[in-house]
Amino acid sequence: MKKLLLLGGSRYLIPVIDCAKKLGAYTITCDYLPDNYAHKCSDEYCNISIIDKEAVLEKAKSLKIDGIMSFGTDPGVTTASYVAEKLGLPNTGPYKSVSILQNKGLFRKFLQEHGFNVPVSKSYSSSDTEKAISDFSPLPFPVIVKPTDSAGSKGVSKVTESNQLGKAISFALDNSLSGQFIVEQYLEQTGCSSDSECFSIDGKLVFSSWSSQYFDHSASNPFTPTGFTWPSTISEKNIKELESELARLIKLLDMGTTIYNVEARETTDGKAYLMEVSPRGGGNRLAEMVRYSTGVDLIEASVRAALGLPLNEVKQKEPEDGWVELVLHSESDGHFKGLEVNPAVEEFVVEKDLWVKTGDIVEGLTGANKSIGTLILKTKNERQSREILNCPEKFVRVITSPN
Repeated sequence: MKKLLLLGGSRYLIPVIDCAKKLGAYTITCDYLPDNYAHKCSDEYCNISIIDKEAVLEKAKSLKIDGIMSFGTDPGVTTASYVAEKLGLPNTGPYKSVSILQNKGLFRKFLQEHGFNVPVSKSYSSSDTEKAISDFSPLPFPVIVKPTDSAGSKGVSKVTESNQLGKAISFALDNSLSGQFIVEQYLEQTGCSSDSECFSIDGKLVFSSWSSQYFDHSASNPFTPTGFTWPSTISEKNIKELESELARLIKLLDMGTTIYNVEARETTDGKAYLMEVSPRGGGNRLAEMVRYSTGVDLIEASVRAALGLPLNEVKQKEPEDGWVELVLHSESDGHFKGLEVNPAVEEFVVEKDLWVKTGDIVEGLTGANKSIGTLILKTKNERQSREILNCPEKFVRVITSPN
């Protein structure tokens, strides 16, 4: 029986665990939070911080694992690559390349050096706060300030005036594991940004998907995605450019067989930008949504790749219109009372995945980790999908009472 070590313990690991078990593998989850949900579903649990590469490596040796993954969990991606490289296991790509993709500062620098479209940006350490303020205060605003190494949109701020930089930098550093932050030009987008899953086999891009990503601008963190639909609003011309540039990036970094969570946007000047490319499955059940909308199972392909098993067929397929995912969240801190779904969309509900029960404490959406579930819909057409996502509060409401 092959052993698969999974870094993290979030609910996003459940379909990975289920798939691995169907393939006959023994699953081991690992992080420093024993109460995380996925640990209830795996065959074994290890209480080790997933950012401690050496500790995870030693445990992996003692367990004699056959594969390692960090799926839907950003902090474990570099550790998984490090361990795989040290033990000669199937890997997403060279550890050096994975480290570039996982650090926003290194990634922006790599893109710039190789002629990709990239916003003007610079990364700093915690001791360089005054320098960052000095560097960017004379430049045109707005700018975005964020940690170089966080996920789930935690620690991100849009800054419109120079006197806001100091507060935004402090917020970013509070959410950084490495004590580093990045300041970058804000790119004014047209239509919706995209956040979806792609896949390469032996360094060749074989599958890409491009979503339309929606946000709740009244949320505590307006940069945390709250909804998705397929296809993308990005122009056909720029979709082709994004696919070409993603394929070039994968080749330059000598990546292997892996899933990627890719964020992209089209700007008002007509350009297309790869904003984030992470060699892992994304949060928000995006690989599951790709499976719903295209029938392509990137979860099984990822598990097979990690275990060195022959892959199922992965080839390009365009998404079917009408698929919608709503990320359920509370507007404010309180106690969960219930979920109200408008009868007008009840017939479209395919899956309701609620992670809290009546009376549980819920918090406002400060990051993706504060979401309380998902609602998956299949509407009749793209127009209906966009109507729901443009005004979700009209159709779905999380009911809370004050603490």
